[in-house]
Amino acid sequence: MPGSPTGWWRQLPNILTLLRLAITAVFFVVLGWGLPAAHDADSLARWGNAAVALFIVAALTDILDGWLARRWNAVTAFGRVMDACVDKVMVLGAFTYLAALPSFAAGPLGGPMDTGWTAWMTVVLLARELLVTSLRGWLEGLGVPFPADPVGKVKMLLQSVAAPVCLFVAVHAGPAESEGWILARDGIAWATVVATVISAIPYVVRAVRVAPPGAS
Repeated sequence: MPGSPTGWWRQLPNILTLLRLAITAVFFVVLGWGLPAAHDADSLARWGNAAVALFIVAALTDILDGWLARRWNAVTAFGRVMDACVDKVMVLGAFTYLAALPSFAAGPLGGPMDTGWTAWMTVVLLARELLVTSLRGWLEGLGVPFPADPVGKVKMLLQSVAAPVCLFVAVHAGPAESEGWILARDGIAWATVVATVISAIPYVVRAVRVAPPGAS
């Protein structure tokens, strides 16, 4: 492609993917150590804001690395695999922590932290990813291409909004006792779960349609 960068610049999308993994690791440290160690509402809010910012930055690098790879015609096998892997670590890890935080971190109003996210919701997200990954592995192992579906982008967008919103409400006293904030948080959380389930349907339908006769 004319004007595309050469040399190490063409590796920038992959570098951003690895940077997202590093940011995600720091994000998990903040959730697992910083929030439980907060000794008052102010420090809890500071740690929570740091976690929200880290997640948003990580999500933005996901958008940027894909855009650069397509614009520069620099899509690589490593990039495709690692991008999907890091996305799953970031999202599934975030929601696992959101489900677990009430058991080991206190909220700004006293008592367990209320994230609005539960373990069964995380299981739904995990089941969807395992189902789609299994279908892709099975069909591509048979030589049948099985690319991503555009509906997955909507699912990822909702997940990337739900995680920081749930966390923000959980660590701030005002939103944590505001009916409006709680209603918005719960609405986004449920929309994310529903979209995650719906996003699996096109993959299942397509897998049934393209699978070779007698494939097993």
